[in-house]
Amino acid sequence: MLQRKPEWLKTSIAANERYAETKRIVDSHRLHTICSSGRCPNLGECWGRGTATFLIGGNICTRSCKFCNTQTGKPAPLDPDEPAHVAESIALMKLSHAVITSVDRDDLLDLGAAHWVQTVKAIRERNPHTTIEVLVPDFRGNEELLAQVIETHPDIMGHNMETVRRISPLVRSSARYDTSLKVIGQIARSGITSKSGIMVGLGETSQEVEELMDDLRQAGCDILTIGQYLQPTRNHYPVTEYITPEQFARYKETGLKKGFKQVESGPLIRSSYHAEQALRHL
Repeated sequence: MLQRKPEWLKTSIAANERYAETKRIVDSHRLHTICSSGRCPNLGECWGRGTATFLIGGNICTRSCKFCNTQTGKPAPLDPDEPAHVAESIALMKLSHAVITSVDRDDLLDLGAAHWVQTVKAIRERNPHTTIEVLVPDFRGNEELLAQVIETHPDIMGHNMETVRRISPLVRSSARYDTSLKVIGQIARSGITSKSGIMVGLGETSQEVEELMDDLRQAGCDILTIGQYLQPTRNHYPVTEYITPEQFARYKETGLKKGFKQVESGPLIRSSYHAEQALRHL
């Protein structure tokens, strides 16, 4: 049974001209966004500001994590025009900072790495003054494939831990906690600003969250985002607890004390929420 959301989690889509224009660009270029596929609570605000997080590799994921609303199944072949469409859309939106993520493509020999490279290169060629943030999958821990994306030199490169060590195998269908730490470590060693994100409200303790922070700092992670898990449907993993804004504030304070360059912590925080502000801060 879905729990009733507390007042601090209630949002509404306040459509304006910028929202309508963002939606038109996304629809006309046949783009996928994690904003809509992930049922992000900040969609109205972000699209109203003319920002969106682009989802490449299609909109069907080969994994079936119990927290994620992205459709799972057998994906269609990659769209060779997608990199150009994303790059052109960023130009039309006049974005100073672009965020790209993807579904997992375990059906492909290179797990989608080449498509990632083509997309980043297309964005940079069409939008030379736009900074680029990528949120990558784990590429099953394959360092050579991850290195291909690293070599495109995005300004920020992230990979989400999603949750604490104990709960990770309960909600992630294929990804492993230590593999994700390994991905973060490889990004950090490359010199690119590294980023990760977690959800809370899955039954974790504050001590487990702090242990995860320690693991990320040891791996070299620079930026951490912490947000409330929201159960997409009755078939997904249940919400155990709605974390209070006060506890989110404590997590932020703790993370900064542990050495993260930036911590975004709040009920509605998502990996790419106000990402352009994070880059300006750094």
